[in-house]
Amino acid sequence: MGSGAAERGRADRRPVLFPFLLPLFCPALSEQIRYRIPEEMPKGSVVGNLAKDLGFSVLEFPTRKLRVSSEKPYFTVSADSGELLVSSRLDREQMCGKNPACALEFEVVADNPLNFYHVNVEIEDINDHTPKFTQNSFELQIIESAQPGTRFILEVAEDGDIGLNSLQKYELSFNPIFSLINKEKQDGSKYPELALEKTLDREQQSYHRLILTALDGGDPPLSGTTELRIQVTDANDNPPVFSQDVYRVSLPENVPPGTSVLQVSATDQDEGVNSEITYSFFRNGQLFSLNSKSGEIRTQRSLDFEEIKEYSIVVEGRDGGGLVAQCTVEINIQDENDNSPKVTFHSLLEMILENAVPGTLIALIKIHDQDSGENGEVNCRLEGEVPFKIISSSKNSYKLLTDGTLDREQNPEYNVTIIATDKGKPPLSSSSSVILHIGDVNDNAPIFYQDSYLVEVAENNPPGVSIAQVSASDPDLGPNGHISYSIVASDLEPRMLSSYVSVSAQSGVVFAQRAFDHEQLRAFELTLQARDQGSPALSANVSLRVLVGDRNDNAPRVLYPALEPDGSALFDMVPRAAEPGYLVTKVVAVDADSGHNAWLSYHVLQASEPGLFSLGLRTGEVRTARALGDRDAARQRLLVAVRDGGKPPLSATATLHLVFADSLQEALPDLTDRPATSDPQAELQFYLVVALALISVLFLLAVILAIALRLRRRSSSTAVWSCFQPGHCVKSGPMLPPNYSEGTLPYSYNLCVAHTGTTEFNFLKCSEQLSSGQDVLCGDPSGALFPLCNSSEPTSHPELQAPPNTDWRFSQAQRPGTSGSQNGDDTGTWPNNQFDTEMLQAMILASASEAADGSSTLGGGAGTMGLSARYGPQFTLQHVPDYRQNVYIPGSNATLTNAAGKRDGKAPAGGNGNKKKSGKKEKK
Repeated sequence: MGSGAAERGRADRRPVLFPFLLPLFCPALSEQIRYRIPEEMPKGSVVGNLAKDLGFSVLEFPTRKLRVSSEKPYFTVSADSGELLVSSRLDREQMCGKNPACALEFEVVADNPLNFYHVNVEIEDINDHTPKFTQNSFELQIIESAQPGTRFILEVAEDGDIGLNSLQKYELSFNPIFSLINKEKQDGSKYPELALEKTLDREQQSYHRLILTALDGGDPPLSGTTELRIQVTDANDNPPVFSQDVYRVSLPENVPPGTSVLQVSATDQDEGVNSEITYSFFRNGQLFSLNSKSGEIRTQRSLDFEEIKEYSIVVEGRDGGGLVAQCTVEINIQDENDNSPKVTFHSLLEMILENAVPGTLIALIKIHDQDSGENGEVNCRLEGEVPFKIISSSKNSYKLLTDGTLDREQNPEYNVTIIATDKGKPPLSSSSSVILHIGDVNDNAPIFYQDSYLVEVAENNPPGVSIAQVSASDPDLGPNGHISYSIVASDLEPRMLSSYVSVSAQSGVVFAQRAFDHEQLRAFELTLQARDQGSPALSANVSLRVLVGDRNDNAPRVLYPALEPDGSALFDMVPRAAEPGYLVTKVVAVDADSGHNAWLSYHVLQASEPGLFSLGLRTGEVRTARALGDRDAARQRLLVAVRDGGKPPLSATATLHLVFADSLQEALPDLTDRPATSDPQAELQFYLVVALALISVLFLLAVILAIALRLRRRSSSTAVWSCFQPGHCVKSGPMLPPNYSEGTLPYSYNLCVAHTGTTEFNFLKCSEQLSSGQDVLCGDPSGALFPLCNSSEPTSHPELQAPPNTDWRFSQAQRPGTSGSQNGDDTGTWPNNQFDTEMLQAMILASASEAADGSSTLGGGAGTMGLSARYGPQFTLQHVPDYRQNVYIPGSNATLTNAAGKRDGKAPAGGNGNKKKSGKKEKK
């Protein structure tokens, strides 16, 4: 117990004293840190304060995370104190065998930054092994005739310790006949020889027992004993004699089994049986065999230099008389290059960031070759072209470092192969591969697919529509490659930007937040930014130019001639003697649109004297086409239409008042004598009322005619009121459904026809609203037609028909000549209620019939519906839908024919080709 405490005390003191010597070895500190400790230190024993010896401060030590990198965990580093501790049993004999120097080399890894430190711990031998003999006793036969001074090699003991702790001497128990001589071999090992001091007499004592003791040099020394039993045999005067006391031979380790090692030879001067020598191993030869007759030694198994480097064998030669001679055979095994280097990686980084600087430590590489000498010297290299390098750190240790810039986008991983080659002949090599993964950093900014974007958006676009899409790519991974889009700048005012456009942060789609107006904003430019989610974030900008395309949404505006503030029109005076081509005036108009939509053309819609004036198609210049005639009126009126080039074209009208006079005094009487022009709107209303009245009269006549025909077939006067009874007003089977889609009048008239010959009618209101699929006519077996009402209604009430609205006018979309979209001064609108619309349709049909018949006296000419005097020749029937074919006259199967067909020279369906006659029928 005390011995153990003393050993521990020495073990503790040596590592403590050794760091004080470190300043003397500062240049070597960067290479290795050395400690010396005895073997068999208990677990947890302190080897030394590694953190302090490495120069780490108290604050720095916790962040460095020191740890041991070795194949076998003999040591560990305390996380609290930074001391190097023993973590497993240290048996020098097991680790190093008989080698005089025993040192454990390993690396200590430190983080933040990653680095390796080489540590060498020398293991000192302690006297923990006693010498041991292989047998507790052994026999030795000596002939009684042996002469004093004869020597006999005895059994040797084994001691696992080295140096002073190894076997140092042998001692023999006291005996006057025998003495012990300590011999030493070339390798320093001791072996005993027994010397005969006096002549033996078998007859007096045939058996001797001696104690052989083996002692080491420890303090205190340890010992081992064996019993030596000596048998005295009868005389055989001459013992065998070997030619050499010691045979030495070198043998390569790669020789095959059965290879002859050497042949020992011994002679005996006796004759007969006493001269016959038999060879044998003093102990089992294990790996070798011995021919007992010839003395030849051969290998039995393969030899391995890495296991045993030298063999020492004792060979005995015994003659027939029992005399024995011994010799020693020392076999030295020569190393051969039969072991390839082994490459192992330690402390390998799982991920290498692509922004790692050249020289960054990646891993520690250890090379192990069991061969010795040049066969165990190894060179390492990297296979292929990779941005890495290896440098030698210490013996058989290398560091793998970066040797260039890394780019994960080009190579996300590298397969690094280390090739280790020894210097043997022939050299052996081995390789080991490892895959190094490159970690992503945000080193790539987003890149737009185009340098700039240009889009064109037509004006009046619906709000919320997508007008463009920008797209960028980022080769980074994860958040570093996730792109979001935003608008960072614009030539629009900041407060207006959000009301004009927006961009989707995920897709880069640009949306219009409002309808664009080419006349207000023809182009604007945005600066869009694509930003990734890295830290720090990277971004790229691109310009997007938006061109607002023009649409024909603005009608021409006439600047001249203009109305006076009081509403009167200006007039232009023309000399009476004006020659053809005389420039009278010029119509000036502008269009807010651009391009083809603003290309204006000028046309004469109406002229008091056609052919008197000419109008420039593009210039708007009004010139005299001929000289003023005697029959020509002094006052002339031109209605000019200005059209743009859009599709569809928009137009505006201007009225020119021209007076032929040579002076202003001459022109004034003509102006004052001119009757006041009637209101065109009032004239149109008058025509519509007249047309509606005509249609109503025709309808009443048809109703009366139908009632008269019905009364002829009925004789009972009581039946006159029977139709108003519930039993007679019923729904019939399928009849002709009304069709209102083409403009017919959506009104039904309930008639009752009696057999008395008198006809009465009434307007009844049905309880159900008539639909398009509801029967409005019912019949009897005679085929007479009459309206019917809902039988479920017990009584019917007359429906009061509302009077027409006297304040209806054309709407802006239906006014002739202005395309409906210009902002005029008139306030008239097209009729909005259904009754007024039917009145207008009826009046137009009547007027059209008169026009087609050639009897219209409204001054518009054929086919102008009597409206040419007011609205000019362009407002013809082709501008008004023809509803006559949809007007049904009760009691007749005829419909109004298309007067336009007459103008086109086409006979209406069912006509006889007589235009005049067809027109008169329509009037009737």
